Amino acid sequence: MFDTDTDLPTIETDRFVLRPVRKSDTGLITFYTSDKRVATMTRNIPHPLPPGAVEAFVTAQTAENRKEDVWIIDGSAKDLAEVLGVVILTRLDRGQSEIRYWIAPAFWNAHFASEAVGALLDANPHGSGEIFAEVFQDNPGSARVLTNCGFDYLGDAEAFSVSRNAMVPTWTYMLKTAR
Repeated sequence: MFDTDTDLPTIETDRFVLRPVRKSDTGLITFYTSDKRVATMTRNIPHPLPPGAVEAFVTAQTAENRKEDVWIIDGSAKDLAEVLGVVILTRLDRGQSEIRYWIAPAFWNAHFASEAVGALLDANPHGSGEIFAEVFQDNPGSARVLTNCGFDYLGDAEAFSVSRNAMVPTWTYMLKTAR
């Protein structure tokens, strides 16, 4: 099923739906990404969060020429929060994609990330043959999400974190899909 405002499919799971970003998500995304614990585990969320950053992010997600596809993990149909977190899929070259995600701290350790990543992988909306991911080495919970979803460890690297203003050691993973 596709959302009426974008070309992204809505993906249902037992506990939530993955759906495209809406302008009404701005408040909760701002609240969650203002939390240093969320920002420091990502490459591109600044901390402190500058005014207008989330509004610009939401606007970019509805653009025709957007660089990434973003799904909100929405639990409202199951009496959970309307925004539990975000899953992002970015197209790479040669039929490949990269997946990133974050979960709001109030919902950590409830397996929402594993369920969301697994559902997006099953749907494979980009039709990717390989999907890559990286996590900071000081975030072993995110590494477990990837290995639980079938990703294989490729090696160590490093990536710049805007909130830390530093290069951070990472673990890189890959999943070959059936397409």
